[in-house]
Amino acid sequence: MDGAAPGGAEDVLGRAVAAARAGDEDAFRVLYRDVQPRLLRYARALTGVDAEDVTADAWLQIARDLPGFQGGADAFRGWCATIVRNRALDLLRRRTRRPVADRPLEEVLSMPAPEDTEALALGRIATDDAVRLIGELPRDQAEAVLLRVVLGLDAERAGRVLGKRAGAVRTAAHRGLRRLAARLEAARAAEAAALDGAADGARPTEARPAEARRDEPAPVPVPARAAVRSALRTGPRTEGAR
Repeated sequence: MDGAAPGGAEDVLGRAVAAARAGDEDAFRVLYRDVQPRLLRYARALTGVDAEDVTADAWLQIARDLPGFQGGADAFRGWCATIVRNRALDLLRRRTRRPVADRPLEEVLSMPAPEDTEALALGRIATDDAVRLIGELPRDQAEAVLLRVVLGLDAERAGRVLGKRAGAVRTAAHRGLRRLAARLEAARAAEAAALDGAADGARPTEARPAEARRDEPAPVPVPARAAVRSALRTGPRTEGAR
């Protein structure tokens, strides 16, 4: 699945990168509208409530260093993701040195991202429900899926962002998607059992002790199931796709 702008739109973004490097403010706004929602989701997965501050600081650096940037739209997204990740890790290190009352990373990763405009929809898997599911993955798998599916980076560029080999990123993204698939299968089985119980006039939740119900995972929202199934059918973005 391709999380980046398709076809001609990608060419437009490539021209916007070149124009923005030369100081064109309108072109810079085009880049911001394309990349910022993706960066904000990524930063929120890493830092939680500080995501907007992290991306604001990152854009100051992006604007400052853009004249020296070399590359097209794909390279620009990867470069921006690297800057955001470095800013986020700096913030996390400061939190470690000066602990604050904050949510644990596992909980932060499951927080929903803010709503994006329809024009900047991030693809079939990039719904809030789907991002919450991705956030429940182990950290390395969550980052790999976010970079490849939400930011639309290929494995090579995602690997440069994470400081890993492309093969390791592909493996982490694949394992993450398989974990999501297993979660979906369990949710479908639970729904089928609930429907069978309802057809028999039973109330399944009342037939189980309260302690058992508390230990069960939360149901997977329908939009998230559809999004993850779509990603599993098509896989993360293929190398070299536009």
